[in-house]
Amino acid sequence: MSRLSPYWLWAVLALLPALFTYEALTSTDPRAIHGLLHPTGEFSARLLIITMMISPLALILKGSRFVAWLKRNRRYFGFAAFGYALLHTIFYLIDEGSLTAVTNDLPKLYIWTGWIAFAIFIPLALTSMDAAVRFLGTHWKTLQRTTYVAAMFVLVHWASLHDWGGTGVALVHFAPLALLEAYRGWYWINKAATRRVASA
Repeated sequence: MSRLSPYWLWAVLALLPALFTYEALTSTDPRAIHGLLHPTGEFSARLLIITMMISPLALILKGSRFVAWLKRNRRYFGFAAFGYALLHTIFYLIDEGSLTAVTNDLPKLYIWTGWIAFAIFIPLALTSMDAAVRFLGTHWKTLQRTTYVAAMFVLVHWASLHDWGGTGVALVHFAPLALLEAYRGWYWINKAATRRVASA
């Protein structure tokens, strides 16, 4: 797993976006763009969830080569989540067809939450390179923590799309992440308490 070139990973992550883009450019179905909105958005959310699950998984599965590989390539998964979100946004703008239609949609819960999540994704994606990590120093991790805010908006965006049906699907996807993050919080709280007892 450790010998796998990151270029292969990029090729796999870019395959579906390339197929979605090809379909959008070549399909004669006037509803083709609209049909691509949900898969691009859902894959963005799934990749975001995978990216955020890596740290708590590393606590549970210490020594796992697969988790170690995920941790080394975490930024690739995060950037791919942004790539899908960008494609999702482009398809949405094309599907709406005009600035007026986009503006009229803004008060809707599932629209403005999506825009806020996407706005948070932009600086995260722009600072995903090694040069940005070195330049920002300790501030880089602070910026990366806004991923949790973006995830909350993504959850609301997804859950509010189809009333209770959308809520159920969104919660099923985010439930493993919530459980892992709850364990992660318990782990560090318990560890801090153990240290206090030991030093008393």
